[in-house]
Formats: sequence, C-alpha cells, structure tokens
Amino acid sequence: MSLTFHWFLPTYGDSRHVVGGGHGMPAGAAGGQRPADLGYLTQIARAAEQLGFVGALTPTGAWCEDAWLTTAMLARESERLKFLVAFRPGFLSPTLAAQMAATFQRHAPGRLLLNVVTGGESHEQRAYGDFLDKEARYERTGEFLSIVRGLWQGGPVSLDGKHLRVEGAQLARVPDPVPPVYFGGSSPAAGAVAAGYSDVYLTWGEPPEQVAEKIAWIRALAAEKGRTLRFGIRLHVITRDTADQAWTEARRLLDGFSPEAIASVQAGLARSESEGQRRMLALHGGNRDGLEVSPNLWAGIGLVRGGAGTALVGSHREVADRIAEYHRLGIDEFVMSGHPHVEESYWFGEGVLPLLAGAGLWSHPAAATTRAPAAASVPFASEVRP
Repeated sequence: MSLTFHWFLPTYGDSRHVVGGGHGMPAGAAGGQRPADLGYLTQIARAAEQLGFVGALTPTGAWCEDAWLTTAMLARESERLKFLVAFRPGFLSPTLAAQMAATFQRHAPGRLLLNVVTGGESHEQRAYGDFLDKEARYERTGEFLSIVRGLWQGGPVSLDGKHLRVEGAQLARVPDPVPPVYFGGSSPAAGAVAAGYSDVYLTWGEPPEQVAEKIAWIRALAAEKGRTLRFGIRLHVITRDTADQAWTEARRLLDGFSPEAIASVQAGLARSESEGQRRMLALHGGNRDGLEVSPNLWAGIGLVRGGAGTALVGSHREVADRIAEYHRLGIDEFVMSGHPHVEESYWFGEGVLPLLAGAGLWSHPAAATTRAPAAASVPFASEVRP
C-alpha cells in the first residue's frame, strides 16, 4: 500500500520562523511576514500538488481564516490537490454541513476530505456561542456525525438527540464520492466518537511507543463496533541533506523566541482542556533542554505554539527511516508541515519522498509524465541494523 502524504495550508500567515497560533491559542496570536492571502496559499497548494502530496490540511479556529471558504477558492487555483477541511460541528447544523460537502464534491469532484474538530477549549467555543462543556461537545459530535452519515446514505434522517434534533432531513444530492472523515482526540470521549464514526484516526506526533498504544486503543474500540479504521499522524518536519544542517535549522527556529515569549505561550497552553495538548506539553515540560524525545522527533515546536508540537528533524534518510517506522506501527497517512511552507515542502518532496519511492512505500499520485523522479532502491537504516 502506497503511503499518503498531505501538506498544510497556514491560513494564519507564514514566516521563516515558527508562526504563533494553533490549538488553544487566542485570536490574533498568529501572523508572520507572509500574509495568508490567496496568492501565497496558491503557491503552497501548487507546490504540494507538483511534489506529490495528495491533500492539504486547512485549520480551523479564531486565529485563522475560514477553511471552507479558503479551500473553495483554492480549488479553482489547483488541479488535483484534495483539501482536508477542518471544521467544528458545534458551529453549523449537520444538515447544512452535509449539504456543503455535497456541493464541494460537485464543484471539485473527489477533492474534499473532512477533519472533524470537536473543540478542546471552552473559552474559544463560548466566543462562537457554544456553551457546552467538553464531554457534552463530544456527545454532540457523535449525534452530528450520525446525522451527516445518514444524509450521505440518502436519508431521510430524523433524530431527537440530547443535543441535536432534525426531522425528515434529506439532501437533494448526496456527495459523490462521500468524503472520508478524519478525527483526532486522546480522551476516552474522543476515542468513542472516533471508533464509531471516523474513517481515519489522526494522532499528533508522539514517540512511536505512545503512537502504538493509541493505535491499539482505537482499533479495539472500533472492533467492538464492527468497524476498521485507517490511521494517520500530524507532524512538522525539518529535513536537509545532512543531519547537522537540519538540527542547525531547528535551533535557529527556536532561537527566534525569548525565554519570556516561551513562558507566555506555555502558561496559556497549560490552561488547555485538551488531553492531546496535555500530552504534547508533557513531552518537553516547558524546557529547552532534552527536546529530542525520540530519535529524530523534536518537541521544540510545542514550546512556541499550540496543537501539533513535534517535528521530524534529520537528514532525508533519517526522516524517511522514521516515517517507515511509524508505518510499521500502522500509520498510512502523514499530514506534514514546515516553516516556511513553500520551501519546506520542496525539502521534503525532493529529499524524502524519492527515498520512500525507492523503497516501494510511496508513489506519486499524478500521471507518469508529471511524476517526481524516484531514487534507486536503497534499504532503510532500520532494515540493515542488527
């Protein structure tokens, strides 16, 4: 099975340094020297498409632009790239969301993927008019996805739930194809929703042994419901021709932040209700020392922004080795990003992907005439160690 790689659209701005924002960060926390206008985001989308990424994740939150509107515009500026649109069920009706997905698939056939984000921060949810607590939000997400999936199967759907109620809901046209649902979360409530309704379970980039535990947990929950899921991981990446070059770049990114700035970010993130965010914070403990928490897995990103806080750092071969290691655990989809997003997409796309192609783990999704050159087949380091 060929691995699937997605890139990232920084709809909050981009820079040669790590840009603020992310899970649990306030509105206005993001920015950067490169505004997230349509022209710049088009550059990223076209680069990702050319290099062989299947899709691009577009975030959601008060700190970034709206994902639905942005990706609808970018669909006209690209040809093949799919859009992994993050959205929060509490902010729109399930019938409208199902209809929006059908419309997107009609105008950009097969190019919509959905990342359902329940919302881990009550203060941010309240700013949007949502006053449910965290446990109730997950209950509502389950009801929401039950309605949406019923509508995509043709309906009609009626549900008198604890949080949502629809009567005789039906779509004039179901999406073709039905977009896969991506879902993440580390709490027990999140696991139950993921097992029951998602197609792809996403985890943030934790050390391999922790990722293996998560996969086993979700697989068991899904099996109880008679379901089988795919698994993906969300990671930043800093890859260069040599390991020294990559680690020098990682240090440069972190050196752009004063101890006071890091302390301020960490104080804000410590108030997060998200179990996933808590796990990210536990990897580095707020300290600049010991940030390589597993071979080539660097927790420095999580010192200065919320959300996914780890990066694969190393030579192209080392990064490819780590990807192969995660794949052996059961990860088939990788959602990557790097700063800045245009340049780092080329470092990864021209440095790492050909190595994975040479090992038979990846192939370019485009036609042969546009396919990126593949490297000669060379064993991964993990395959030749005693």
